[in-house]
Amino acid sequence: MTDLPLASRADYLVGSVIDSSTSLLAQQTHDIVKFAMGSPAADAVPTHTLAHVAVQTMGAGAADAFDYAATEGDSALREALLAELAGTTDATTPDRLTITSGGMQGLDLAFKLFVDPGDLVVVESPTYTNGSATALSYQAELLEAPVDENGLDVEQLEELVVRAGRTPKVIYAIPTFQNPSGASMSLERRERLLELAQRWGSVIIDDDPYGMLRFAGEPVPSLQEVANGEPLVFSVRTFSKIIAPGLRVGWVSADPSLQPLLISAKQAMDTCTNLPLQRLVAGFLREGHLADHLATQRVSYRDRKDAMQTALTEQLGDKARWTDPEGGFFLWVKLGESVDTERLFEVALAEGVAFIPGNAFSPSRRFPHDLRLCFASMPPARIHEGVTRLARAIEKVESE
Repeated sequence: MTDLPLASRADYLVGSVIDSSTSLLAQQTHDIVKFAMGSPAADAVPTHTLAHVAVQTMGAGAADAFDYAATEGDSALREALLAELAGTTDATTPDRLTITSGGMQGLDLAFKLFVDPGDLVVVESPTYTNGSATALSYQAELLEAPVDENGLDVEQLEELVVRAGRTPKVIYAIPTFQNPSGASMSLERRERLLELAQRWGSVIIDDDPYGMLRFAGEPVPSLQEVANGEPLVFSVRTFSKIIAPGLRVGWVSADPSLQPLLISAKQAMDTCTNLPLQRLVAGFLREGHLADHLATQRVSYRDRKDAMQTALTEQLGDKARWTDPEGGFFLWVKLGESVDTERLFEVALAEGVAFIPGNAFSPSRRFPHDLRLCFASMPPARIHEGVTRLARAIEKVESE
């Protein structure tokens, strides 16, 4: 492909099918119902409130708002975030907290600190494409462990590790409203996973972008809370799903011994997270907007999930099965073996609906007949129209 002297790691840069879909959809000229990207709807972003806060925090007198920030995070955001999290399942302390440029930087920092080429890394199957891609970028060897309605199947994981003949260096898990399945790991499995990590000496990367978006069921303690200070748990969080994806502001909570390394690693990446947006998020938290915003969104997402499940029952009740999440953004849909969802993607796009094919969520492409739908990004009427278009596309693929 090129005569340039690329590093060997370049062969492991697989990119993201999900993120690539953004460019693909932008190129389309016809109407498309977008169930592909895992992002809030435009009307779910508190634009007017953020604009008001921006004037207050970055207006006249905020002379330093456009300067560099401390690498570990601006003090205004750190203080506001610590106060916001106090008393919750994600409560943390200053020596554990590092502000990041979105959740993806948190994942990159974690894999950078813990993974050497050839190390065994457990990923859920299916899992978040960008998470597994980041592990691969550090030349990890991936071990896929199945997910069911109770999240990561920890018992099968133990058997898979025995069969592999070596223990994992890292276990990458999305324990709550998992991407893409929507499933949540039970408390029993969280406790068992921590026991296994302690036995194996494995770091658990606890990726939880959706935990604050529970709209049904009973809360389950985060892996961070279950761990109760256990240094093997490295927690990654983001404001992308709960406020706005374009902020690119997140945080990690990790053992205090790691903070100097995190600062050094981040200084070699971006020096500091965008200071104006840190100040914007700090003001949003400090003025008490997050709780009201989350309350509104939980109601909206529950309604949208219900609308999608109703439409699926009407249109595909005899052809598909799907998950029933208690929060988050996603439904995982299983179709019959006659439907290849990568082929279906092309037909569906022409019909005016977009989704992510199941194979995108497995490094070994284990889900050719499954797909992920994001219900969070569309209002109920558009959801119904999108599922109708999807059903038409499935009929066309089945008749080919």
